[in-house]
Amino acid sequence: MILFFILGWVAVLARAKMELPEEMVRAMSYYLMASIGLKGGIELAHEGWSVSVILACLAGVFLAGLLPVIGYAIIRCFSGLSALNAAAIAAHYGSVSAVTFLTAATFLTRQGYTYEGYTIAMMAVMESPAIAVGILLARLSSQASTQSDGDTSFKEILRESLFNGSVMVLMGALIIGALTGDRAQEAVGPFFFNLFQGVLCLFLLHMGVEAAKRFSTFREVGVFLTFFGLLMPLIGASLGLFTGWLLGLSAGGTMLIAILGASASYIAVPAAMHLALPKANTAYSMTLALGIPFPFNVILGIPLYFWIARLIT
Repeated sequence: MILFFILGWVAVLARAKMELPEEMVRAMSYYLMASIGLKGGIELAHEGWSVSVILACLAGVFLAGLLPVIGYAIIRCFSGLSALNAAAIAAHYGSVSAVTFLTAATFLTRQGYTYEGYTIAMMAVMESPAIAVGILLARLSSQASTQSDGDTSFKEILRESLFNGSVMVLMGALIIGALTGDRAQEAVGPFFFNLFQGVLCLFLLHMGVEAAKRFSTFREVGVFLTFFGLLMPLIGASLGLFTGWLLGLSAGGTMLIAILGASASYIAVPAAMHLALPKANTAYSMTLALGIPFPFNVILGIPLYFWIARLIT
């Protein structure tokens, strides 16, 4: 899968025309979301909503709300960016990348390691809190309040963050898997699980192309934001590793929580930020979300976090 991601980079460097149709990319996104949601739901059906599951989900919500605050504080203290842009960027780093999570889960399977199924539920509940916190940070700043769109109500913004298409597919598939359990495995398992790795390869090929295209814009975001793009995954991964250790998860589960903390959203959050803060510069956040943490986590972060998770567990 990682080699397909690198292939996308090479294609752009070689100026080869390698672009997948937008409809196909959207369909693959929904497929991957539904697949991982179903798998997590089936695992939840086996384990049930125990105290451990509830505590893990609450820890995920807390982590997703804390990371945007940390990111916002760093940007505001050490850069000249406005509060509006700082809040928009920070929200991306508090939310999660489902594709990075899927790649890490596949890595664990290849290594022969298992992980707690409810880590997928944690991924599902961590998508929206960062969006809400990012918007609140922008609203609480007087500078952001004068630049943002006053016609957009917070109720509408909250609805967009909770009922975004990707969030709905992920949460809906999770619930369906939890309600049907092994029946879902028997009925749709061959489609959603047997083809999963092949679809992930094609999607990572597309993401490699997109990340390579945005790499040239690093000079626009500046040296500081490039450094910030490398720092935040390490901060998020450290908090994730500590959270996994605190919850008593296995090495595989702890590594996945580290990935959730280290990743940055480039699907749900950009859509929500476009609605809530339309005057924020999306080039900053998208360049950072796709250009730095995604390739860093996929190529270097996953084995690094896995090694540390094995040490501490």
